[in-house]
Amino acid sequence: MEKWTQISEMDRYLFGEGTHYQIYDKLGAHPVVIDGQAGVYFAVWAPHAAAVSVIGEFNGWDTEASPMEEIENSGIFEAFLPGVTGHPMYKYQITTADGRSFAKADPFATYAELRPGTASRVYDTSHFTWNDQKWMTERAKKNPVRQPLSIYELQLSSWKCPEDEGSALYNYREAAPLLADYVKKMGYTHVELIGIAEYPYDGSWGYQVTGYYAPTSRHGNPSDFAWFVDYLHQNGIGIILDWVPAHFPRDAHGLADFDGQPLFEYADPRKGEHPDWGTKIFDYEKHEVSNFLIANALFWIERYHIDGLRVDAVASMLYLDYGKSDGQWVANRYGGNQNLDAIEFLRHMNSVVLGRNPGAMTIAEESTAWPGVTARPEDGGLGFTFKWNMGWMHDFLDYMSQDPLFRKYHHNKMTFGMTYACSENFILVLSHDEVVHLKRSMLEKMPGQGDDRFRSLKAGYTFMFGHPGKKLLFMGQDFGQHREWSEARQLDWYLLKDTCHKSLQSFYSGLLHLYRKHPCMYENDYTWDGFQWINADDGDRSIFSFVRIAPNRKKNLLFVCNFTPVDRPDYRVGVPDKGNYTQVFNEDGLFGRGKKKPVFPAEHSECDGREYSFAYPLPAYGVAVFEFDLPALKKPTKAIAKKAPAKKSPAKRTSRKKSQ
Repeated sequence: MEKWTQISEMDRYLFGEGTHYQIYDKLGAHPVVIDGQAGVYFAVWAPHAAAVSVIGEFNGWDTEASPMEEIENSGIFEAFLPGVTGHPMYKYQITTADGRSFAKADPFATYAELRPGTASRVYDTSHFTWNDQKWMTERAKKNPVRQPLSIYELQLSSWKCPEDEGSALYNYREAAPLLADYVKKMGYTHVELIGIAEYPYDGSWGYQVTGYYAPTSRHGNPSDFAWFVDYLHQNGIGIILDWVPAHFPRDAHGLADFDGQPLFEYADPRKGEHPDWGTKIFDYEKHEVSNFLIANALFWIERYHIDGLRVDAVASMLYLDYGKSDGQWVANRYGGNQNLDAIEFLRHMNSVVLGRNPGAMTIAEESTAWPGVTARPEDGGLGFTFKWNMGWMHDFLDYMSQDPLFRKYHHNKMTFGMTYACSENFILVLSHDEVVHLKRSMLEKMPGQGDDRFRSLKAGYTFMFGHPGKKLLFMGQDFGQHREWSEARQLDWYLLKDTCHKSLQSFYSGLLHLYRKHPCMYENDYTWDGFQWINADDGDRSIFSFVRIAPNRKKNLLFVCNFTPVDRPDYRVGVPDKGNYTQVFNEDGLFGRGKKKPVFPAEHSECDGREYSFAYPLPAYGVAVFEFDLPALKKPTKAIAKKAPAKKSPAKRTSRKKSQ
């Protein structure tokens, strides 16, 4: 037995300690050559099982054909099956001490049978061919917090589908060029993919995962997905994956009661179950479970070159009483509602993932006021790179849905976000969750009719881009999708034949290119050095004005956004300093090449509490962005040191002291 075992005593020790960060190279199914024989080595962690066997296409699914042996009472069962080749389907047949027997998919499987099938498949992911070395080298040199980050959130299955092919989906290799062309043309920096880790039910959108290590087979095999990532990187596009370490489904073939008892989940249902979601909660106290998840995060980033993980439902991990009534949860050892195991897990995960992969990022979808989500673990924080700004999103959407006549009564909804904008490294998000379940699409949230809705949405998007924080928009909202998103159909691309929808798409693309061109919009996102209100209190007219300032004080931008259908033909705005203010963007988008940009010299005329100002025509729902420079900050003048008196010799100082 020991002559061919692939899992050493050290492997088992590290796994038990929760620090075997490449455990996916040991557990699971791995094509190997042992004693000159090619085959597949299988290993699974099932400490409560009385017996385990491998069943699959290679043995006719015979439960007695390929028994596994436990390695020295470690709870890890292994088997080497010579002659197994290709990508056959398989499962583990588990028998419990009380005689129950059932089949489970492999928790570490790197490939899965196409739904509705639930079997795992053998696949070697260790030998991908990569051509994105330039991207990876450059990524390692950059701090994401200081870089432009404009994210296109999408679900590949419902983004775009082959025409006239029924329910067919694009393969990863087919989708990559189409997506890259769109993202590059629009000007996004990254895509964020929903539903990549394998999941059985389309309606879960990929948030109820059964195959944490397997890219969904809906779009091809693991090599196809690696090719997809490689292609986007070669085209200068970063990739973020949604990652779900908060919970998992009860599906019979999945992780729930894996070896006949709670294993991956807490045994106490008050800790181990989400009553609202009907899912299981990972037992973060178990080192092996924590290791399973941390290694999985590393697997996506290191094996597949993924640039970041957006961690779903972090709030549900942090609070023991999340979504639970009295009697449905149990307090921690100090009597509080914080999940101390989950907190430690998140700190551990972020420290390892970001420490090993400079330039990568982790993003928390955290909907409460938990402090220090993006602070360093050594400073008491959770260690994420960014946090979704859910509070800003809800305030923004509430304001934008108001009738323009009544927006003045909700003015503070748009200004409140700046009171805490520097407390975390925020991403401003308009995500998939806001355009489903009768919440309406972004365009349909806008009040009024016809062109007014498009103009109102353009003003909202401009405010979003000017506001400090990185940016995220869900697919379809950049061209004015009317219908709510459904995973069962592609976006309504035909809308782009309409002038209004095409104009909105061009406008949003203009914002993306403006954003990437001006460091003032991203380098100082999380310090007050990069933002100043010009007028935050013009509620009666529902107009907001503010400036974004670059570290070198060059190519700064002044934003003015009008959220009512009222023309202001001689609107006057205060400015930070004298000089020229060149308009580079308005409600029609960017000023293109060859189009003369209006220049407005600042006048010595007080406005908005500023010494200088200028006037210009601000249309109904109009927006205006002006570029300007500021004088460099003067360095503090060094005081001229007085000439020090000549030092006396030690002997003289000593004698003087004695004489006193």
